[in-house]
Amino acid sequence: MKTLADLGDLRGKTVLVRSDFNVPLDGTTITDDGRIRAALPTLKALLDGGAKVVVTAHLGRPKGAPEAKYSLAPVAARLGELLGQDVTLADDLVGESAKATVAALTDGSIALLENVRFDARETSKVDAERAELAGELAALGGGVDAFVSDGFGVVHRKQASVYDVAQILPHAAGSLVQGEVEALDKAITDPERPYTVVLGGSKVSDKLGVIANLLEKADTLVIGGGMLFTFLAAQGHEVGKSLLEADQIDTVKGYLARAQEKGVTILLPTDVVAAEAFAADAAHEVVPADAIPADSIGLDIGPDSAKAFADAITASRTVVWNGPMGVFEFEAFSGGTRAVAQALVDATAAGAFTIVGGGDSAAAVRTLGFDEAGFSHISTGGGASLELLEGKTLPGLAVLEA
Repeated sequence: MKTLADLGDLRGKTVLVRSDFNVPLDGTTITDDGRIRAALPTLKALLDGGAKVVVTAHLGRPKGAPEAKYSLAPVAARLGELLGQDVTLADDLVGESAKATVAALTDGSIALLENVRFDARETSKVDAERAELAGELAALGGGVDAFVSDGFGVVHRKQASVYDVAQILPHAAGSLVQGEVEALDKAITDPERPYTVVLGGSKVSDKLGVIANLLEKADTLVIGGGMLFTFLAAQGHEVGKSLLEADQIDTVKGYLARAQEKGVTILLPTDVVAAEAFAADAAHEVVPADAIPADSIGLDIGPDSAKAFADAITASRTVVWNGPMGVFEFEAFSGGTRAVAQALVDATAAGAFTIVGGGDSAAAVRTLGFDEAGFSHISTGGGASLELLEGKTLPGLAVLEA
């Protein structure tokens, strides 16, 4: 995979950078700027090298047309604060504003194009439509000289600003993408053992391929979050009103059998925090995992499970964590996620290689107040990291090899 160094001297050159600025917002206030901060090393390197930097990114899920609530204006403001220089925001993606904004750039200056998903061609399944948009992006400012892919959160997407632009411009991976691939490759291809993977989040169906692949590689799979209830149901237990994917029970039974056959430990909770309702102030109690009341909903793993999970993590030399253990956004149900995060910090301090697999896991780390330096690597891409763990070829990475 080519890196920035392979692009040579970029002073005076126009460089298009695909970043991932899909940050959470409360109105127009960014509540977690982790993805913006993760983009800084690549952007600073280009700016310090005298390049004219044009950044394209998405925010939210607009329907292929401009929507004010998905404007990148808050991102441009925060990026400018972090860089310590003005970041001009174009009013459109490839229209008159974008053309004028890019044409006005000087060496070492930066502009942000408006949300790339305001153009339906970005996510089109029609190759010619994506290629058309890619061509217009590459033509901005009289012609872009190089493309840098630095939005790891989107490299699993075959989209115009991720895949098609790289086919028509000299290209390289930014330091964020490079670091992500190196970290995940370390866990995937040659992990130091014991190798433990902690999976949480709401649905088993989101992680079917990952579980199947990891049963061939990991020593221990730790299962928490909403997906744990499908595992409990597969063992014949009552799960009350907890999240359950009944159509996945037979698949999970197959996983349990395969794990036993392979000698892989699947560690499931022995207790859960069961609540009367899905609410921050709901009455709740700790109950055995095999005795969840029929009128209750499980919202976190219990304290005994949290200790068992932590013990498995701290006994490991490689740990990958993807998905919270419970509804960590509610303080009463954050204990399991907090315990897992702390265990990763402790394992890291003891010399283990630890990865927080992006998405809600990364958000939980920051929401719960953990120092990001306490983990070996915090991914910026939940879906992308999952697909790599699943063993898939990611189009936005494969195109960089060409």
